[in-house]
Amino acid sequence: MSPLAGYLLRDEIYPRLAAAIPRTVLCVGAEDQEELVQDAIYQAARMIDRVESQGKLGKVSASNISYYVIQHIKEGRRANGLSRVDIMATGTQLDGSSKLHSISEVVSESEGGDEIYELHDVISNNYDDPGIEAARRLDWAAFSSSLTRIEKLLIECLINGLGIGEAADMAKVSYWTMLDYRRKIAVKLLEYMGNDILKDIASTPTWRIGLDCERELLACRAERRG
Repeated sequence: MSPLAGYLLRDEIYPRLAAAIPRTVLCVGAEDQEELVQDAIYQAARMIDRVESQGKLGKVSASNISYYVIQHIKEGRRANGLSRVDIMATGTQLDGSSKLHSISEVVSESEGGDEIYELHDVISNNYDDPGIEAARRLDWAAFSSSLTRIEKLLIECLINGLGIGEAADMAKVSYWTMLDYRRKIAVKLLEYMGNDILKDIASTPTWRIGLDCERELLACRAERRG
């Protein structure tokens, strides 16, 4: 982009976008007007660059570029594209196929009205999804049915914080024999659950990563405004 195109964007197009978008474009989902203006500037810069590369920079006015950029913003076009399939895309939400909520959205209030509960208060807990927990219980019950009496005893001892030696005393076997049982349990677990079981247990759910990112975004936005 040449200096002339940069001046056109900064001095003529940006003021038009900053003045028109808050009055003419509705935010979709968790968007705000500042984000829409920034998105519009990016699209305007790409449009100017394309016009300049075609040798038509002096033939297209700033008002024309501003007009078409605003129309693109209205129809849901964003800097990352215009999708009608992605459930989080603005175009998909404008079509009514999906709806995006802010985690700061108020979902309920106390009876006296002195306390509100936002969406992140409802979903930000450390408990597993009930469906996932039920599936884990079914998997564990099926796996446990294949274990011997001593192997089940060892698992119960480890869950209750006891050591290998204490489990061996309760089973009336040697310490080294109980170590061998622990190795057999590990082999059976990997065969039944798969080699990725440890990685799956240690990994953070994708929805929680998204929630943490949204919180960081809101915190940064509040810090900029403050």
